[in-house]
Amino acid sequence: MAAPKGPTSRRVHLGKVLARMREDLKLRREDVASAMGFSAEKLWRVERGRTGLPNPKDLKALLAHYGEQDPEVIESLLLIHRESLSEAWWTPYTPHLTKGMREYVGMESDALSIAAWQPTLIFGLLQTKDYTRELLMSAKGVDETTSEFIDANVELRMDRKALITKTEPRDLWVIMSEDTLRSTIGSPEVMAGQFEEIKQLASLDHITVQILPAKSTGYRASQNFILLDMGEPLGRIVQADQPGGQASVTDKRPEVGKYSRRFDGLRASALAPHETPNFIDEVQKDLERRK
Repeated sequence: MAAPKGPTSRRVHLGKVLARMREDLKLRREDVASAMGFSAEKLWRVERGRTGLPNPKDLKALLAHYGEQDPEVIESLLLIHRESLSEAWWTPYTPHLTKGMREYVGMESDALSIAAWQPTLIFGLLQTKDYTRELLMSAKGVDETTSEFIDANVELRMDRKALITKTEPRDLWVIMSEDTLRSTIGSPEVMAGQFEEIKQLASLDHITVQILPAKSTGYRASQNFILLDMGEPLGRIVQADQPGGQASVTDKRPEVGKYSRRFDGLRASALAPHETPNFIDEVQKDLERRK
């Protein structure tokens, strides 16, 4: 049984295995939770990978309840459980993240590849430090955030960016609308630095950036989303922003399939990757003429 890499994906994997065991036995979650001495909500959270079972004795008892007797399976699941309790690198930032983003950052860290559509802002992993700070500062009064919150989120985003720049980086494919380039964040100088960063990153073999022009009559989606390939056994998952600033993460096949088709449609509508640098240069010239 292959184990996933990081604490979050290990916890999600373990939850999926436990849910499958219960469902194969046609047991109700409420009945199992009652037999184990905890709430049905807690078992739901465990099966969804939202939380773990702190005590390995609880996991052993649950496996015994499901009739699992194979020593190799039990030991494998106990190992995944132990490693799921380890502290992730992003744990210090937890107070500054919504619940949905906590789950997403953990899964993003373990992803083999990332594919994203962003119609309004420069995609997070492509942002410069200056762009990120100016973006958060512009919302400070509206969202009533603190300077500490902004500092932490700027640092977190730059740490996340290491996923695509460090040794053995993740493959990244980003499609952005023309509006993301023409929306001035901070100042023309900040945008100039951001444009150079996108072109530099897009020149790397493992990063692809496409732009969907405003004049394109092809398919476009209004909602930004990210597809993460987690590899086996978790497969592909999708993260989509929801109203109110929340982020949902799901591996349900119908949802993953829907967003995968959307990404393919956007990819077909956007300019070819090799056209990205020239398009960015034209946008920058337009911005300079407006000074």
